[in-house]
Amino acid sequence: MPRSTRTQHQQCDGFSRREMLRVGGLGAFGLTLPHLLQSRQAVAAENAKSTRRAKSCIVLFLMGGPPQHSTWDPKPAAPKEVRGDFGPISTSVPGTQFCELFPQSALLADRMAVVRGMSSNDNAHSSSGYYMLTGQPHAPTNFENANPGFPNDSPNIGSIVRKLVPERGSLPASIRLPHRIFNTDGSVWPGQDAGFLGRSVEPWLLNCKPADETFRIEELALTADITDQRLAGRRSLLQHVNGRVDRAEGLSRGGYGRLTEQAFDMLNSTDSRQAFQLDRESPQMRDRYGRTQFGQSVLLGRRLVEAGVSLVQVNWYRGPDEPSDAPCWDSHARESLRLKTVLAPPADQALAALIGDLEERGMLDDTLVVCMAEFGRTPRFNGAAGRDHWGHVYSVVLAGGGIRGGAVHGSSDAIGAYPASGRVQPQDLTATIFHCLGLDPHSEIQDTLGRPIPISRGDIIQQILA
Repeated sequence: MPRSTRTQHQQCDGFSRREMLRVGGLGAFGLTLPHLLQSRQAVAAENAKSTRRAKSCIVLFLMGGPPQHSTWDPKPAAPKEVRGDFGPISTSVPGTQFCELFPQSALLADRMAVVRGMSSNDNAHSSSGYYMLTGQPHAPTNFENANPGFPNDSPNIGSIVRKLVPERGSLPASIRLPHRIFNTDGSVWPGQDAGFLGRSVEPWLLNCKPADETFRIEELALTADITDQRLAGRRSLLQHVNGRVDRAEGLSRGGYGRLTEQAFDMLNSTDSRQAFQLDRESPQMRDRYGRTQFGQSVLLGRRLVEAGVSLVQVNWYRGPDEPSDAPCWDSHARESLRLKTVLAPPADQALAALIGDLEERGMLDDTLVVCMAEFGRTPRFNGAAGRDHWGHVYSVVLAGGGIRGGAVHGSSDAIGAYPASGRVQPQDLTATIFHCLGLDPHSEIQDTLGRPIPISRGDIIQQILA
């Protein structure tokens, strides 16, 4: 199951602070941050003509696989070994029930759409996660501890957004936080990077602990000895170096220089730096999201879309105290206890806070919120009072830009084992996300051989659209 193996000293895409600041405090920014912040071409002409329903998207990824029975698809009439220890509660939508562990979300069900027939038919974290994050099935399926690379090198949704959506301001169009998703053996899931599109459009990765009192993004915090004059000197030096690199690599004139300028613009941008400063939020707002690493990560995600980021993926945080037999939402053991104490409360609080906060700020119509995972859990408990991997049916929640609040699409059977109606596959979810962001799901990108590939092979989930 997922585990972050990076230390707190490694930040954007694994670069250490020393590497970032080693040339007089700014050298690595001149040579590597431009790649992370590379500006992309505008949306293709036919896409630009479409009406964008959302300016941005926040994906909450509950890695490990939440049980559909104890979240968005309760089964109160099923036997105890299926329904679990928690009952259903009414929501703000008559006839729609959530698990009692999600009382705050239940009050906002009229702003949310629930997809109860999601299915990847894949029971492995790595390969089903790849499918959910890219919309392309892994080859082969049910492949645990899979590694990134050909033939499973489809770009994730953030990379496609970064390639097709123009960046607004100095921040990249896509950001991931607070760390990558790793399995217990330390292997990183495929489908989290840009794949065959290349690192120039890879979502920026923040390895961070937003709930820590000392939290800050070190790469954006210039030390006291970096004066304006010294910064200007480094800029001049890097312009000279980049010119030589351009000529040596046969790049178009000004390629690296243009990227360097964008990197410096980010460092010089007060708005960009302030987007990462959670201490600018009131204590009441921080309490509203919850002082957990996940809650504060979600709050940081809201700040980033306010600053112009088009897609933020917030992964569930795995800390050092996670049990090895049931880390994160991978509840193979003691599911009821973990749900009640460490999983459902912070997830419910952060999701409800995000939707309510966006609405109060007038941002909900412009921001798509997606709460998802790689799969669900088995319909029956195992001998360790937990549930195991289950990709045959599970639930996804969406809200905000372009989504019809109060909608419930699809259903699972009486024990939450298989779709009974409205089966939806991961490619349909990606098609819907792109549509809500104003991108035609049939838009094409090119693979490494120059072959045109549609950004999604799925169908838009029309039943949940506003």
